Amino acid sequence: MIRLLLVDDQALVRQGLRRVVETSQHLEVMAECDDGDQVLDALQRHLIDVVVMDIRMKRMDGATATGEVRRVNGPPVLVLTTFDDDATIAAALHAGAAGFVLKDAPGEEIIRAIERVAQGDAWLDPAVTARVLASYRRADRPAPSDLERLTPRELDVLRVVGRGATNAEVADELFISQATVKTHLSSVLTKLALRDRAAAIVFAHEHALLDSPPPS
Repeated sequence: MIRLLLVDDQALVRQGLRRVVETSQHLEVMAECDDGDQVLDALQRHLIDVVVMDIRMKRMDGATATGEVRRVNGPPVLVLTTFDDDATIAAALHAGAAGFVLKDAPGEEIIRAIERVAQGDAWLDPAVTARVLASYRRADRPAPSDLERLTPRELDVLRVVGRGATNAEVADELFISQATVKTHLSSVLTKLALRDRAAAIVFAHEHALLDSPPPS
């Protein structure tokens, strides 16, 4: 069972989201908050596996609240947003969100996103992520020595993961086992000091690794 904390300043949105997730036998809503400044207190009172949080709230926005959750090593955060909310999506990703899902996404997609994030994966729509992060690419892209820490295969894995691929999809594309993908990705995160898969995806986009030649 995946235990959820729902965070949105609109009661109707929370009710609708609860109805969606309760169609799954694997999801259970443990608590709700009506603003981001209540999240840490809720996490102290409930065992939560995934926080599902609106990006725009009155007192504390979702990006700031996500940063607070990450600061205390809390559960992964999946943010709810709209298609054209680029600045706040980028802010949430930089704050450490494990992914984002559009508010008008089908219920099945929202459930899949929650399940993926609970498993330690990221849920980032590749097209939206590329657009959102395009204007946020760092001018100071890593010096060659930063990426030279990676083996050629690790760099291949990072490029494919950067497109939002699952471990199974990376394994199929690179003709390696999923266990090998996990090993390479763990090494990438360590060498580049990245906290998780979502951070690796953001890194790949911001440093134009997806523009590099595809893996051979």
